[in-house]
Amino acid sequence: MRVVNIVRMTGPDPSLAYRPILDLEQKDKDKTEYRNFESGSLIDRVYNTYKLMHTNQTLDFVKQKHSEWSGCGHAQMEVMEAVISLDQLVDESDPDVDFPNSYHAFQTAEGIRREHPHKDWFQLVGLIHDIGKIMALSGEPQWAVVGDTFPVGCRFENGIVFRDSTFVDNPDDKNPAYNSECGIYKPNCGLDNVLMSWGHDEYLYRVMKFNKCTIPEEGLYMIRFHSFYPWHSHGDYMHLCDDKDMSMIPWVREFNKFDLYTKTTELPDIKKLKPYYQSLIDKYCPGVLKW
Repeated sequence: MRVVNIVRMTGPDPSLAYRPILDLEQKDKDKTEYRNFESGSLIDRVYNTYKLMHTNQTLDFVKQKHSEWSGCGHAQMEVMEAVISLDQLVDESDPDVDFPNSYHAFQTAEGIRREHPHKDWFQLVGLIHDIGKIMALSGEPQWAVVGDTFPVGCRFENGIVFRDSTFVDNPDDKNPAYNSECGIYKPNCGLDNVLMSWGHDEYLYRVMKFNKCTIPEEGLYMIRFHSFYPWHSHGDYMHLCDDKDMSMIPWVREFNKFDLYTKTTELPDIKKLKPYYQSLIDKYCPGVLKW
């Protein structure tokens, strides 16, 4: 079985445009390039995507998506096939470059490979981190696939983009059971016990776990939380974290500098690189996976 009902994403991927910049990285880069939420050619579409996301991503919605997708019964394919399938997604979020999504996957992986040549699992994470976006090829709306993630079932914190104006129609924001600091959770319960807004991060994490892939825990954290910008870039939701989360956040931050800053117009030779990365796939997540 293969992914069916292919559709084209009609708007930008907010997770790739207007990104927060980490203070420790790219100091020579103008921060306004990454945090301009007030102007730009994509701002209306970016805002509308987040408006839909922040209106519809409720605790009940997230539970529904876990039920629909965590059983991995939608498709069967190899990992490299999923990487290349991303080229079917239309990403209008990047005003500077225009090339298939798979190139970003290989650029991220190669950036990691240069700085971490002995961590092959880290390189593989760079390659596959966005392939959960294949949900869009089965008809999931963009706001349930891309963009920054955040916990549901507790207060929506200020580090979430467009926090002040996009949650007004989300019923959980007005529910006293959910709108306190911890909501349904206990302090320091650990992110493993927190339900995140549904998107490609959580989906790919579930696929990796379902198929018993052997990527180390650090890599699984990168996959699961690389879009959780309110946490790893703004310091929100620390009251929900346990010791494991705090030990993993440096790994997530290390990954994100490659995710953000490896996109260039110098495109990698995918044909040349494929054999190496296929060997990593064969090592950590071999064969046909269930999605």
